[in-house]
Amino acid sequence: MDIDHLVEESNIKNEILVDVRTPEEYTGGHIPGAINIPLNECSKVKLDPDQKYNLYCLSGSRANLAKTILKERGFHVENIGAIKDWDGPLEH
Repeated sequence: MDIDHLVEESNIKNEILVDVRTPEEYTGGHIPGAINIPLNECSKVKLDPDQKYNLYCLSGSRANLAKTILKERGFHVENIGAIKDWDGPLEH
């Protein structure tokens, strides 16, 4: 599945979209509605354990690392891929 479809599904299901890139990358343009939790914050961030979080970054690599960290902490997370593959508009 592509990131466009996964973001649409995430929105329908009221899941939280998380951009794990740096704050500078995030403010440079992110998928609308996404929150920013940089990879280096994943080990200490407080999240709702009942919520599902869908992670993305530039290429998918940092999102995969964030997924590992957050899953180990007991959160429901998925790596949905790379913003470079996103065809929709960006929010600034």
